[in-house]
Amino acid sequence: MTQPVDARANFCYRHPDRQSYVLCQRCGRTICGECQTPAAVGVVCPECMAQQRATHPRTKPAWVTRLTGSGAPVVTYAIIAVCVVVFIVQTLGSLLGLPVNSALVYAGAYSYPGGTFGVGFEPWRMFTSVFAHANIIHIALNMYTLFVFGMALEPLLGRARYLTLFLISGFAGSLGVLLLASPVQPVLGASGAIFGLFGAFFIIQRRLGGSATQMLVLLAINLGIGFLPGFNIAWQAHVGGLIGGLLVGLIYVETRQPQRRRWQLPLLVLLCVIFVAISLIHFFV
Repeated sequence: MTQPVDARANFCYRHPDRQSYVLCQRCGRTICGECQTPAAVGVVCPECMAQQRATHPRTKPAWVTRLTGSGAPVVTYAIIAVCVVVFIVQTLGSLLGLPVNSALVYAGAYSYPGGTFGVGFEPWRMFTSVFAHANIIHIALNMYTLFVFGMALEPLLGRARYLTLFLISGFAGSLGVLLLASPVQPVLGASGAIFGLFGAFFIIQRRLGGSATQMLVLLAINLGIGFLPGFNIAWQAHVGGLIGGLLVGLIYVETRQPQRRRWQLPLLVLLCVIFVAISLIHFFV
């Protein structure tokens, strides 16, 4: 048995005026209540605890490593950051009386030949509207959902494929607004792109043999909410984004085999060409 180093065994070695009968588990010195740090077995003194921390640094919890490690969903973080910055600019613009919102929103009229509805041909709004939001609740719900699906999909697909999925789904959401909504009804928000993530995740789950029942229920609930009166939700963007995500997800799963991988990029480009051609339909009819 280890003997205490300090001859005055009943007094704390750091506070000689304090009597104690507790010993440090590592060095055997007497320590008072203030100097005791709980260990796996017994207690240790401050000096031994400092030495232990120096020789055995703490490892990060698994969830911290997942959020900040090499496999962290940085594209998801970047999209969320862009949306937050845009929302701050929108808010400042509203306070200062600047037309920020009106410069970002999308309506079908912006995809018609210039002057048809009194506005110019501004197709880039099909993307800008994806990163803008109406209020704090709108952006909070969208960003939370994006974070949840980004944590699952981005490591699975890889950053480039994930970003491609998000952008194509966002464009498809605007395309749904163009084809199904009133040309003069402005919309904004990342909901269409997020529904694309829904769609791709569903396809991937089914193809990999995972259960898709909960996903179907979640999809049905979210789509159904968009049709309820009084919620002022652009369900057209949800439908368009969902279809876009389903198609991109289908391309991904059908070309994941090495012998088919060369077809992935051409099929994605073809899908984008088809979507762009559909967005210009009012120039030809």
